[in-house]
This record gives sequence, C-alpha cells and structure tokens, in this order.
Amino acid sequence: MELRRNILLLGAWAALGASAGLAQFPRGSWRGGFDANEDDTGSLVRTEGSGIIDENLVRTARETMSHSTGTPNWSNPRGFEKDVFTFARAIFKVGPNLAPGYGRGRRLGWWVDYPDADLNFSYRLQQLTSAKVDPDGRVMKLTNPELFGYPFILMEHPGYMQLRDDEAGALRKYLLTGGTLVVIDFWNTREWDGFAAQMKRVMPERGWTDLTTDHPIFSCVFDLKRPMKRLQVPTMQFWYRHHNPDDPNSPLQIDRGEGSEEMHVRVMLDDKQRIMAIAVHNSDITDGWEREGEHDDYFRTFSEKVSYPFGINLFFYLMTH
Repeated sequence: MELRRNILLLGAWAALGASAGLAQFPRGSWRGGFDANEDDTGSLVRTEGSGIIDENLVRTARETMSHSTGTPNWSNPRGFEKDVFTFARAIFKVGPNLAPGYGRGRRLGWWVDYPDADLNFSYRLQQLTSAKVDPDGRVMKLTNPELFGYPFILMEHPGYMQLRDDEAGALRKYLLTGGTLVVIDFWNTREWDGFAAQMKRVMPERGWTDLTTDHPIFSCVFDLKRPMKRLQVPTMQFWYRHHNPDDPNSPLQIDRGEGSEEMHVRVMLDDKQRIMAIAVHNSDITDGWEREGEHDDYFRTFSEKVSYPFGINLFFYLMTH
C-alpha cells in the first residue's frame, strides 16, 4: 500500500506540474450573476456566467456552457461507460441574505463554480490516478431517486440553503445508507450557522467534529500535513496576490465576513465513525479547480499545491472508507 501510494504521489506531482504548461489563460474579466439569482418557487437560476439553467431539466455539467477558460473533453472505452466514478453536484434552493454586512442581498447557491470545477476536477482525477471518471458529471436535486447511485455529492455555498421537507428526508436517507455529502466554499460564521441549522433538520442526533491535518484524509495520497491556514484557498477574484503566508497580518483576500479568517474542516460521523458529511469552511478549494486556466500564479500557488491534492485525497479516502 505504501509503495502504491508513493508511486501515485510521484506520478501525480509530475503530471500536475507538467500540465500547468497546457493550461489556458485569461480570456476576459470575471462576470458575476449575483444580482439575479433565482425565484424561490421557480426552476430557473442565473449562474456566474454560463447563462440561465432550468433546475428541472439539467442533468449533467457537460450540457452547461463554461464560464471560465473552457473544460477538457475525454472519453472512456466503449461498453464501460457506467464503470466509472461520476462527480455529482446537488441542486438546492436558497433564501436571501437579509442581515447587514458582508454579502447582503447576495443569493449564492448550488451553481457557484459550476460547471468548470466539476469537469476540471473530473479530468484531473482521471489524468493523475488510475480511476476512470465520467466525462459529463451529474447535477441533480436531492429528491432524485438516482441520487443513491452516487457515493458522494457536492454542495457549494449552502450558507443560505433552504431545504424542503422532502429534500431533508431524502438527504437523511442518503447519508444513512452510505452516501457522503461534501461541502466546500462557504464563508464566515453566519453562513456556517445557516448551513448547520439545515443539517440539524437532516440529522438532528448528530454533531460536527473538527479535523486536524493529522487525520489521514490529509495524507492518504498527497502529504498535506501542515498548518490548516496553509490549506486555505482564496476565491481568485478576491485574492491579494502579494499575500505573505509567513506574516499573520498579511491578508489572503478581501474580508469575507466575521468568522472567515480561519479554515476549518468538520465532519459528521455515523455510529461506526464513517464520514457521512465533510464541510470545508472558509476555503475555496473548488475555485482552484474552476479557475485553473485563468491565472498562472493562482494555478501554481493554489490549484497545483492545494486544491487538486486535497480533492484527490478526499476522493481516495471517502471511496476507501
């Protein structure tokens, strides 16, 4: 096992470093869609730059237009299309942020970093490991019966998530029958409290445990045993490029609200200590996937050194535990 891990680690670092030369670079400024997100009772959502999506009709990340530098294409051997890992993302509704301060009125939802993060990570996972990965990905509502065919599902920006009763029930069943919820890219105390309150409806008998980087999830493939602060990934458009990681007074990015300074990785465990849910709070790991081709320094600093290694560790650990 140790030899296999070391071989994979060396191969992954070499391939990831080499791939930087193949990355595409900026094709224009970032285009946000925060001013017109969604109708709580409807099915249409406006994304960060991919246009409007109908939540009732969308099935795969591939059918949604890239809003970054484009996404890779690949295929798997014919006849084995279903014998692959599929990256799946959850659709959910959000309520408005009515509190004063950071982010007032912004209704960030499930579509943040989509579809680029999903497809870029899926490609890198296939490129850097022996795993075969679905080139299309999936996106679905929690009430979709097909949910139970996917070992883990991603949520992004669930700080203002509003689960319906049937969604909360479906998510509970999914977690209790072996599925894992992965949550990334939400910030500050207010957003944690909003997400945690919704999860309390789903699993009222469970709480959260903070992980340290001594947990094997940080070293099962790539060695990420370092201060948690060194694993914090800023949202690219908010990143202070002259940040000095050795200076505690040097900001990493713009202020994301009270309680956004320190990164936390928290897990919800079942009775056998299996991870049912893992929440990466105050770190935009997925931006390192989504925006890998937009800025060379961002790719080398965060995508290559943190986002992809952490994502591959998550995949490896959750799929083997």
